[in-house]
Amino acid sequence: MAPKFSLRSLCPSSAAPDAAEAASPALADGVRRARRLKFLLKLHWISSAVCLLGILLFSVTGFTLNHAAQIEARPVTRQQKAVLPAALLAPLQLAGQAAEQGSTAVPPELVAWSAATLRADLGEGAAEWSDDELYIPLARPGGDAWLRIGLADGEVEYEVTDRGWISWLNDLHKGRHTGAVWSLFIDLFAFGCLLFSLTGLLILQAHAAQRLSTWPLVGLGVIVPVLIALLFIH
Repeated sequence: MAPKFSLRSLCPSSAAPDAAEAASPALADGVRRARRLKFLLKLHWISSAVCLLGILLFSVTGFTLNHAAQIEARPVTRQQKAVLPAALLAPLQLAGQAAEQGSTAVPPELVAWSAATLRADLGEGAAEWSDDELYIPLARPGGDAWLRIGLADGEVEYEVTDRGWISWLNDLHKGRHTGAVWSLFIDLFAFGCLLFSLTGLLILQAHAAQRLSTWPLVGLGVIVPVLIALLFIH
């Protein structure tokens, strides 16, 4: 049987083009959202991978610092005594007379002798001169150290105190006497954590419509520390 001829076959309905036009912006918007979410997820997992060890370190040391009174350190002190060679004492006496009382750089000859004789690293120390002695504080993470030299007799005293690995990790957390390189690492780590947090927030925003508990939980995480600070910290 031959198909029935109709004018509709010559004039296709405009409903199909209208639907395609209506669907096209929505489809493009969905593609943009998917690409944006994919990019955020990529930044999120990269920043989390890079900052993983640092986050673990700062989490553990945050606990140990908060319970420093309960986690007692057992410092171990080591003392050494020596006599500075006359070849080094004479120029040191002249340097002491020339220097004003205060802090100056440690003479390089003394740095080399201390490293060879006492195994003391004076590279970061600052020499503090007085009338009768040279004192070099050598603060370091997880302990303390100092070196004293009598300018009259050349008597050398060197003391090192080690408070243990927990104290060392705590000082890394605080950036105490850790040097410029570790300070730079903390800055970069802070930036990585900021990126991790912001991308996490944007990912939460993208999924919030399907997960109704998202914003109440975020709000709870904000309100609880604020209330504790306002009510219990005086």
